[in-house]
Amino acid sequence: MSELAKMECVPCQGGIPALKGDALVDLHAGLGDGWQVVDEHHLEKAYGFIDFKEALGFTNIIGNIAESQGHHPDIELSWGKVKVTIFTHKINGLTESDFILA
Repeated sequence: MSELAKMECVPCQGGIPALKGDALVDLHAGLGDGWQVVDEHHLEKAYGFIDFKEALGFTNIIGNIAESQGHHPDIELSWGKVKVTIFTHKINGLTESDFILA
């Protein structure tokens, strides 16, 4: 388990700058395979499933984790696929908590 996975999200109150550059590179290195940092703005990962039911079940698991952390990703559900996009809406960019949730 990565160090990030052992941590909990910290609510963002806004007014802080989004992470950029080397800070993103270091945190990205702590994530598992498949996560992409897109335009230094958000994290993104797509998951494949055998059917809609499996994808929906996974979406519900993500929703429960997000709710427990008080940090909510954008989730796109389609047949056999779930795409997760994570960023901190209050600052329109990335914070450490985004990487923790991922």
